[in-house]
Amino acid sequence: MKTLYAFLLLGITSTFAQNDLESQFIEIESKLIEWRRDFHEHPELSNQEFKTAEKIALHLKSLGLEVQTGVAITGVVGILKGNHPGKVVALRADIDALPVTEDSDLSFKSTFTTDYLGNETGVAHACGHDGHTAILMSVAEILSKNKDKIKGTVKFIFQPAEEGPPPGEEGGAKLMIKEGVLENPKVDAIFGLHLRSMVEVGQIHYKPGGAMAAVERFVINVKGQQAHGAAPWLGVDPILISAKIIDGLQTIISRESKLINEAAVITVGKITSGVRFNIIPETAELIGTVRTLDPDMKALIIRRMTEMTETIAKAYGGEATISFRNQTAITYNNHDLVRDMLPSLKKAAGEDKVVQIKAETIGEDFSYFQEKIPGFYFYLGGMTIGDTELHPHHTPSFFIDESGLLLGVRALTQMTFDYLNQY
Repeated sequence: MKTLYAFLLLGITSTFAQNDLESQFIEIESKLIEWRRDFHEHPELSNQEFKTAEKIALHLKSLGLEVQTGVAITGVVGILKGNHPGKVVALRADIDALPVTEDSDLSFKSTFTTDYLGNETGVAHACGHDGHTAILMSVAEILSKNKDKIKGTVKFIFQPAEEGPPPGEEGGAKLMIKEGVLENPKVDAIFGLHLRSMVEVGQIHYKPGGAMAAVERFVINVKGQQAHGAAPWLGVDPILISAKIIDGLQTIISRESKLINEAAVITVGKITSGVRFNIIPETAELIGTVRTLDPDMKALIIRRMTEMTETIAKAYGGEATISFRNQTAITYNNHDLVRDMLPSLKKAAGEDKVVQIKAETIGEDFSYFQEKIPGFYFYLGGMTIGDTELHPHHTPSFFIDESGLLLGVRALTQMTFDYLNQY
């Protein structure tokens, strides 16, 4: 009987969300775009999103929500209690910008500059977080006007430092969890989205299970023996050892990783060694990243990288150590949650606009929430239909078509109603 009641209530709420909410969606769009443009024009880097957080908090308070500020330094959390008891669902948006100098002719283009790790650079929302923030603010406004139809509680999480906190600082999803964002009230499930500049407006892409990679940052320190470049036999060349290590690491991917299960990547992105053309230096440093989508493959790759680094250096008369720092876990979409929420996405976007895709080796710290509770993270199209020019994320030319933002509001609103009335 309880299941029948939940099913009937879900049907009623779904119809309500699709039909009676339409005027509210149309009405919110101008605010949605205005908020997005304001955040875009005034970007702030990770753990520095003070003005952004202030704007978010003022809006949530105006809606009558219970608001917490200063969570994980600059994070904001809003709590909306429905008129009926039920589960607790969290919706998350990341709010930080990047050290990227924007190259666009937008009227609301960012002109901010800053010193980032000793380098003068621009600051820009070159990954769509301004859109995510505006979308979640819009969802909060719509849901707050419909408390009488909410069975349970909605927790709005505006998360700082998704791009990673500054060196020596904590931040992001990890710190929010550490400070109890998933408690009081305890969250049962979490949803999030990410705008994609290479997915057409109107489309939603998703993948059950491992959708984005666990990301590890590694540092290899190689020690040799300095010598004159004209007499290499008198020393131990750390640059040669580094080259052999790099070559060896790639065999872990090509010969030891079962790539028919999941993709994996090892990339060395930086090498530092030496001061002069005719001196064999004493040391070298290699910095890179490992991307994995399977926990067992991750364990194998890290173990073999450690073994190979040490033994290759020893074979050439030197020494080497390797250290790892976790950046993100696997963004793992709970299979049951995906199954149950797919109808909600299709109601919002249309049956043929919701597309299952393959996993990607980019990382996302939403994954830390998913380590604790079931979560579903999907992509929202932001590319102008028919556009053949690429606008990649994290680049000066990044661009999002604002006409795609409202679908994000529809999707998260529909998922929230359906989840809380289904479970």
